[in-house]
Formats: sequence, structure tokens, C-alpha cells
Amino acid sequence: MNEEHRKRLEARGWRVGTAADFLSLALDEVVYIEICLALAAGLRGTRKELGLTQTEVAKRIGSSQSRVAKMEAGDPSISIDRLVRAHLALGASPRTLAEVIRVV
Repeated sequence: MNEEHRKRLEARGWRVGTAADFLSLALDEVVYIEICLALAAGLRGTRKELGLTQTEVAKRIGSSQSRVAKMEAGDPSISIDRLVRAHLALGASPRTLAEVIRVV
């Protein structure tokens, strides 16, 4: 949100904050969520760079297309472990994984 829009809202009595504020999340919870989302976006990017479909990725990781879709969407039912394993199955190195979550 740009600063001008924020000031207009606050002038009208609205309180502006983050999702973490609204949900009363602790810093570790926020960082965990951001790591999960970075891994999800990285997986989608890697899949597209490799020219693979979700079904092809699913075959490589021994899962289903719908599970891959959930992984790429950052579904909270998907663990970091599963996201990391998917990256590794697509050829990611530990350095690549570090770069993916470095944006956090």
C-alpha cells in the first residue's frame, strides 16, 4: 500500500497494519510462513524453467498433480520438508535452496 493511501485511511479512522498484526503472529511464525511461501514460489519457478507440468513434477516426486498444485500455492497443509524434497527431486542444490529462502 502506498503511503498516501495509508494516510487517507488513517485520517478516516482506519487502523492499518500487517497480516501478522491482525493475526497476532509471533516473529518466528511470520518467518516460518515466509519461508514456506518462498519455497512454494521457488518450486513453481523451477518447474516452469524446466518446462515441466505439475503432473510431470508429481511423477518425479511420487505424488499427485493436486498435491503439486497445493505445494505451489503455499497451502498450509504442505510441510517445509515436502517442499524441500520436491526442490531436491527437481535438481536443486543446497545452495539453490538457500537462495530461494534468502529473500525472507
